[in-house]
Amino acid sequence: MDIKLIAIDLDGTLLDSNRVVSEENYQAIQEAKAAGIQVVLCTGRPLRSMNYLLDEVGLKGDKDLAITYNGGLIQKTSTGEVVHEMTLDRVECLEIYELSQLLNLPVNYIDLDYIYEPAYPEGRSSIYNKGETNIPADQALQFVDVDIADLPNPFTINKVVMSRPAHELDEVISTIPEAYYEKFNIYKSQSTILEVLPKNVDKGHAMRIVGDMLGLDKSQIMGIGDQENDLSLVQQAGFGVAMGNAIAMVKESADYITKSNNESGVAHAIRKFALNK
Repeated sequence: MDIKLIAIDLDGTLLDSNRVVSEENYQAIQEAKAAGIQVVLCTGRPLRSMNYLLDEVGLKGDKDLAITYNGGLIQKTSTGEVVHEMTLDRVECLEIYELSQLLNLPVNYIDLDYIYEPAYPEGRSSIYNKGETNIPADQALQFVDVDIADLPNPFTINKVVMSRPAHELDEVISTIPEAYYEKFNIYKSQSTILEVLPKNVDKGHAMRIVGDMLGLDKSQIMGIGDQENDLSLVQQAGFGVAMGNAIAMVKESADYITKSNNESGVAHAIRKFALNK
């Protein structure tokens, strides 16, 4: 294979269950870089909340890019400069709030700096980012109260989340009216997070944009992931890799199933297919 771009999900993929990058994964990324392969981390997180990981794996050079907000943003990692962006506006945010009320779920609006908190349904507070201890305090987004009846205008948002225990989300997802799926991209990015993004936003689309920027053919792109929000990453790559711990639909769409995130499955895939070792 002639792989020139590797797009890698973070949680459940590059990171192990303790949200740590293994030494083997780190070394494989350095080997790929030395071979002239562009490595791009892809996440639902904002750039500022993954800066410590970019530093850790050495992906903050002048030409390094990151895909953030599940494909809503492509940014230069060294400066934060936005290369490509798709957002939600005030009217769309109000429509999504109506959906959250229908589902009786808390909703959070997220931009580049803040996590906005409208009033939550009684007894159903958001658990978004609760228990996230790895992100340095100065890099974490700050929670800010917002009055849904008096949203700022304009109100430009990168993504919306509804976060509750997995069983609560699973109980209501099937009741989401089809009209919302026609207008937005809606899926679980983690077992406890339901995300709502602009219709054409996903990691795979952003990965292909990066590939076009680099002048690459689809066959030169590898995508690695584990969850529903990584499905497009695996499907739209020339060579899609599912983690050993991936959900069934990702495994079924993959060209190869590597080892789990706790067994440095990313390193295994990079060395076997991109470095041909």
